Amino acid sequence: SSPNCLSDEQRAEAEQLKTEGNEQMKVENYSAAVEFYSQAIALNSQNAVYYCNRAAALSKLGNYAGAVQDCEQAINIDPKYSKAYGRMGLALASLNKHTEAVGYYKKALELDPDNDTYKSNLKIAEDKMDTSSPVSDAAVSPLILNLSWGQLLDLYAVSELLLPQHLPNSTVLTQGKGKILAGKQKGQQFAQQMQQNNPELIEQLRSQMRNRTPSAGNEDQP
Repeated sequence: SSPNCLSDEQRAEAEQLKTEGNEQMKVENYSAAVEFYSQAIALNSQNAVYYCNRAAALSKLGNYAGAVQDCEQAINIDPKYSKAYGRMGLALASLNKHTEAVGYYKKALELDPDNDTYKSNLKIAEDKMDTSSPVSDAAVSPLILNLSWGQLLDLYAVSELLLPQHLPNSTVLTQGKGKILAGKQKGQQFAQQMQQNNPELIEQLRSQMRNRTPSAGNEDQP
């Protein structure tokens, strides 16, 4: 709806729907949040905040492509809305589009130079920009077998701290845990047999485990 055609009652209703969406975000009910934000957008389609908030909810649900679309819409409505650029960067980074993410983080920082979250996420995206090459599960799975028992335990410990939505290959880590739990002797045998194979792939996994993941920062919605 055109903002010029909205009555005060419609504006108030849209704001109330947005507030309901924000409350759902706080309790991690992201699907419900998407629905409330969508209803707010149906009433007032020219409010950048509604699209940006829905983008945050979609990202939480793993719908990064949808989040990108909503961020684009928010930016079209309000080209100076720093949070829309920051969330666009997060969504693109989640899609392994780190080069594009860098551009949006830089724009977010132009508009909000003191935002530490944008600074941190920009650094992460820049670090990944040139080295990022998504490793397939088929390529990563053998890496579990190539590490020493101590390294396998380290990998197990680290994998406990990583959120699946931030690590596309987390299923591989789950498989790795199964191998670890199968017994120390088996792990040592694998390590002894495979230690000399594919050092490049080992380094890829180690690098992947070292990489930090970008932060959404303060998720309180405006």
